[in-house]
Amino acid sequence: MKNFAQNCERIAATPKKLEKIAIVAEFLKSAPTDEASVAAVFLSGRPFPVWEETTLQVGGALLWRVVRELSAKSEAELTAAYRKLGDLGAVAAEVLSAQVEAGDPAHPTLVEVQTTFRTIAAARGPGAKGALARELLSQVTPLEAKYIIKIMTGDLRIGLKESLVEEAIARAYGATLSEVQRANMLLGDIGETLRLAAGGRLAKARMRLFHPLGLMLASPAASSEEALSYFENSLVEDKYDGIRAQAHVSGDEVRIFSRTRDEITESFPELPDALAGLPEGVIFDGEIVAWDYGEEDPGRALPFSALGRRLGRKKVSEQLMREVPVAYLVFDVLYGNNELLIDRPLSERATLLDELLARRSTSSRARTHGLHQGKLSFGSEEQRLNAQVIRAPVFNASSATELDQLFEAAQARGNEGLMIKDPESAYTPGRRGKSWLKLKRELATLDVVVTAVEYGHGKRIGVLSDYTFAVWHGNRLANIGKAYSGLTDAEIGEMTKWFLEHKVEDQGFRLIVEPKIVLEVAFNNMMRSDRHESGYALRFPRIARLRPDKSPEDADTIETVREIYEKQERSS
Repeated sequence: MKNFAQNCERIAATPKKLEKIAIVAEFLKSAPTDEASVAAVFLSGRPFPVWEETTLQVGGALLWRVVRELSAKSEAELTAAYRKLGDLGAVAAEVLSAQVEAGDPAHPTLVEVQTTFRTIAAARGPGAKGALARELLSQVTPLEAKYIIKIMTGDLRIGLKESLVEEAIARAYGATLSEVQRANMLLGDIGETLRLAAGGRLAKARMRLFHPLGLMLASPAASSEEALSYFENSLVEDKYDGIRAQAHVSGDEVRIFSRTRDEITESFPELPDALAGLPEGVIFDGEIVAWDYGEEDPGRALPFSALGRRLGRKKVSEQLMREVPVAYLVFDVLYGNNELLIDRPLSERATLLDELLARRSTSSRARTHGLHQGKLSFGSEEQRLNAQVIRAPVFNASSATELDQLFEAAQARGNEGLMIKDPESAYTPGRRGKSWLKLKRELATLDVVVTAVEYGHGKRIGVLSDYTFAVWHGNRLANIGKAYSGLTDAEIGEMTKWFLEHKVEDQGFRLIVEPKIVLEVAFNNMMRSDRHESGYALRFPRIARLRPDKSPEDADTIETVREIYEKQERSS
């Protein structure tokens, strides 16, 4: 662990990508394979491989208490250190000293540290987990503690991504980067990928179902004309206001993963039955949306605010499933017929997707329905209630006029906009390019007043970059959201100075400030929420610009918010 921590310091000290890769490659090559395998996982910023279901379930608050107890520092001292450093691991390195009473620390190996992590993951309750974390941290140097905590929180912050670790593995063991990337994608385990690379066996990697692949990402397009400048004869889909979801299906076993690779199957217990029935393994890409099946028409997606009632729940009642029915709109297939399909062009994948859904067993309780060119038919009432898997409609457009018409039609259906895709494009997991484009417009903007600010993290350590903002509710300000993107570094620096000079209350990480700064905030959607005093919350808020030309009194009111919300609900 000591050597690992020292190399992490070297990696963090250089801003140069190639130097980082060289340091990692040298370290991995010099370590025994068992240690190097664990190191590759740790250097990717996680305690366990991606495919594993194991989680530590140790929060920052618990680790904060452990560091405070081991360091014998006061809450105020710890808070001051965090405000300066912006990272609990770095705080631990600063405040922990002379932990070992005599002799050298134990310097556990990386394998031993991961074994302890597994013990912590298996422990029940914060007391048991905290005791194990405290024992581990009490046996190592402050520098080792720094990186143990960073790994536990999943935030290494040394300028290293898993993609750079892949490059280092290729360099260390004489493989090509594409060979390493493909093996890691198939296995979901960069440690096992390293083992195969060390033995010259990367070609032996085989697809492991039920570990999520990275999702292909889209780039924004400012206009229909720009979208069509990248490719011709585009395939066009509605951009739905739901959550991206990857479904892995093998017979009756179904698991669903979010875009962050978290399993969300329990939140949508009706979908496994709807997806089950394919005898061979498949991986679908799609969107989960709240869905109004309607009485006579094929139904339509509901706003994200409706779906919000279903998110994050481990137990979902039958009543809630009836009140907020969902649909899984499938638009791509990544694996099927025992073959990885991502290298095939989208047009071929679309044909295979249609074939797979058509071949789906009709013996399971729920049925899959096709929705092509806006047409969808239902059978019996039971089928209608269980029709949760829908083939996302696909249209064609070769002119800006056609795209604009499709855009207006998508918004009339209550959807965000359009996805515009190159029919010749391969599926590139975790990458954003110009093969997939998204065309959407913000719902609206609001002029809001900043009421509180928080210190940032990573590159924004030491500056106030997270702004809580409010609208007028009568003669008082009612918070409606928080945003941290949209301003330049220079603007954030200037605003930090202003906020520090105009703070009303210092809460440590958070400052209550004089309500004098007006922002224009853009957002995609609005929902009812008990989290904010206003009773509303904005989805994906971002700062459009500072409004020094406006006084706080010029900010928008709760009446404006209600009007925007009601218009949104009417359109949906």
